[in-house]
Amino acid sequence: MTVPTATYRIQFRNGMTFDDASRLIPYLKTLGISHLYASPIFTAVSGSTHGYDVTDANEIDPALGGRAGFDRLTERLASAGMGLVLDIVPNHMAASPENAWWRDVLAFGRQSAYARHFDIDWREPLTLPQLGQEFEEALAAGELRLVLDETHGNFALAYFETLLPLNPSSYGAVANRLDDPAATRMAEAAVTSGEDFARALRDILFEGGDRATLRRKLEDVSSDREFLRDLHDEQHWRLTHWKEAARHLSYRRFFEVTGLVGTRVEDPRVFEDMHRLVLELVRHGKVQGLRIDHVDGLAEPKAYLDRLRAAVGPDTYIVVEKILGAGEVLPESWPVAGTTGYEFIAALSELFIDASGLRILDNAYRGLAGEAGDLDEGRRLAKQQMVERNFAGETGRLVAMAAGIFPEINREEIATAVRELLIAFPVYRTYGDGGPLSWQDSAVLAATASQVMPQLDRRALDHVLKLLEGKIDGDAAHEFRIRFQQLSGPVMAKATEDTLFYRYSRLLAANEVGGEPGKPPEGPDGFHRRMAERARLQPHGLSTSSTHDTKRGEDARARLYVLSEGADVFAQAVERWRHMNLSWLKNLPGGAAPEPNTEWMLYQALAGVWPEEFDRAQGDDLRVRFTDYAVKAVREAKLRSAWTEQDGAYEEAITAYAAALVSPDNDAFLEDFERVLQPFIAAGYVNSLSQTLLKLTAPGIPDIYQGSEGFDFSLVDPDNRRPVDYTRLTAWLDEAGPIAKLQAAALKQRIVAIGLQLRQRHPVLFAKGDYLPLKTTGSRRDHVLAFARVHNSEFAITVAPRLMFGWLDPGVLFAGPEFWEDTSIAVPSPLHGLKADLVTGKTIEPGGSISLAALLGSQPLGLVSPI
Repeated sequence: MTVPTATYRIQFRNGMTFDDASRLIPYLKTLGISHLYASPIFTAVSGSTHGYDVTDANEIDPALGGRAGFDRLTERLASAGMGLVLDIVPNHMAASPENAWWRDVLAFGRQSAYARHFDIDWREPLTLPQLGQEFEEALAAGELRLVLDETHGNFALAYFETLLPLNPSSYGAVANRLDDPAATRMAEAAVTSGEDFARALRDILFEGGDRATLRRKLEDVSSDREFLRDLHDEQHWRLTHWKEAARHLSYRRFFEVTGLVGTRVEDPRVFEDMHRLVLELVRHGKVQGLRIDHVDGLAEPKAYLDRLRAAVGPDTYIVVEKILGAGEVLPESWPVAGTTGYEFIAALSELFIDASGLRILDNAYRGLAGEAGDLDEGRRLAKQQMVERNFAGETGRLVAMAAGIFPEINREEIATAVRELLIAFPVYRTYGDGGPLSWQDSAVLAATASQVMPQLDRRALDHVLKLLEGKIDGDAAHEFRIRFQQLSGPVMAKATEDTLFYRYSRLLAANEVGGEPGKPPEGPDGFHRRMAERARLQPHGLSTSSTHDTKRGEDARARLYVLSEGADVFAQAVERWRHMNLSWLKNLPGGAAPEPNTEWMLYQALAGVWPEEFDRAQGDDLRVRFTDYAVKAVREAKLRSAWTEQDGAYEEAITAYAAALVSPDNDAFLEDFERVLQPFIAAGYVNSLSQTLLKLTAPGIPDIYQGSEGFDFSLVDPDNRRPVDYTRLTAWLDEAGPIAKLQAAALKQRIVAIGLQLRQRHPVLFAKGDYLPLKTTGSRRDHVLAFARVHNSEFAITVAPRLMFGWLDPGVLFAGPEFWEDTSIAVPSPLHGLKADLVTGKTIEPGGSISLAALLGSQPLGLVSPI
């Protein structure tokens, strides 16, 4: 296997095409990147901004440059000695008529050649939750029309711009109603043409058919509501109100996104059909690595990964998007290099959050936030909402399955057992697919059962647990087990990442994908332990600090870690700021808006993205970004507004308050906010540089999210997917000036280049080297973390400051030799030789220790390697 030395994530679409990416190759090569890491490139719905809504898994999207543009990109990568890691989406596709497979299912139902490609319950018509109101209301309002889909050459029921193909067997009713020769011929073709149905229709329409007359007749008949109702009833699908999806849906969706339908990639035929082009690209050397999106959504992740590994061979680098819970490790039997690296972000929070300050922050937050300050109760309430409301239909299906298997047990007791197990589940899922559970999964189920047992009927709980443990045979039992595993992940993700993390705001920096905000940080000891485990279990997994899905940019998070150091300062400031902005509160029937908990959240979020030098006359961009974030945050919290039940008055109040915080007219607040923020900004810069160096040198493959080699102070998507200014980044990299003269963002980029180029010179050291914690001594030992990577005679020593709040002069990124005083790093005897600091180039004399006053007295961090 060719293991990358570093990956660089590019978000295609939003102005980024293959040719645009090709032009970046010289820059990325100089930076030290070995592999471009591409977001999904296959054809997606028109206007897609992310590419995960795939409509054709075997076509490279023409919107990105098509196959020709892709080939140009891969040829240029190869010429530069670089590879490509491709993000693929095996779990779902777009539930859109633009998807030819889905269109075929809509037209032919369970008789479609693709009916088994999608995870559909064919015991009823396919539900399509696309209406803005109930079907009868939409019909009465004239929102449904019978039309001719001239792109595909068929009759369709139109709901605004969405054209749903009709069941061919209903063409006779349409022809009888229209009395049109073309419609009659289409109805006859529907009976006789079989697999050539679509071609026959196009021939009729485009070779002599009077389409204008046919269109007019269709428009006339669309006013006959009774006819449209009867026609709708003849289809393989049923249009429903979009709100019905939470209560009832006949297909598995991706999380709560009804526009994404689950695929049955566990079926070998479906696997082959969905991976035909991917496998071709791998076998022809166009793609060297694969990133598997949402692996937990698959029915049988291990079986899928085994099949994929067999198809691509042992040399292809594979990582999976998998969120590891506290204490959870990647299943050892999976034939992958590791995860996409969210656990590395959790390790960073372990290091940079100050435990004592966090307790102070906790007291202040609980006093202000009230019930919202109880994390455990908040987690339970969020998961309960997911189980009982957002995923009520999926939960009800599990209950019905279990009740069918155990008719002798009271259905409501079974329902309670299923709900409580989902609520108490501590990780995303288990992985039993017919055989016995692993020791890890058995421990998860035991721990889950112990939490819910006092509340439940023991008999019902034991029977449901037997299903999950695989102790009951039969297809129904197997399906229950798979469905539970496919549901527990979405419940956990939506309850935690997209609900709880917007409700519980003690320290937003800890509210990250895969994070554990309630876990007390253990500082350097905890980080060393995590890295030692990482070196042992997944040394080639990605180490990320920003992705397209993180809640905020890595440098915003690095700054917000500092709030735990200056907890008293921040808490007192929030009280003062709330008073300054009291006039912006709105009294609404549901209470004042924003409420104290939301105010606390807004001040933190603003602190994370605040520019060091705020131009009040040009603050419109920040205002738009910040107010958009504020609205998204309260909708995700699902308390007083939500995506499904928007409260316009409340959102207007939130928007007005957020806008006031960045208004140039709010002088008193802005002056105080900027003054308070200065030491947090300074220490945040050091955190940014330190976490960058750690990512470059710790176990794992460093992954650079587009543009984050400079500072990334973005908010959650779509803010973190804005175009990157590569002209500026390239100019910075071309500068040859000394580090001391670089601005902070350019300094971060320089450190990235230094670290990545070291990895390229010593790939074995970082791929296989041991992780060796180094002991620090002296009065400032708690302010630094040091470790070495060692392989035979090769080594590199990383020295990263931490907890620097209040110790930095304005505009200076290092504390000076007087701060470090007697603090030093103990160097084991194999590392005693003459060394060089790669950051500044200074020589370090041999010996058993490194003085931090000498190393860090005039620079923010150290990377030491033998001469």
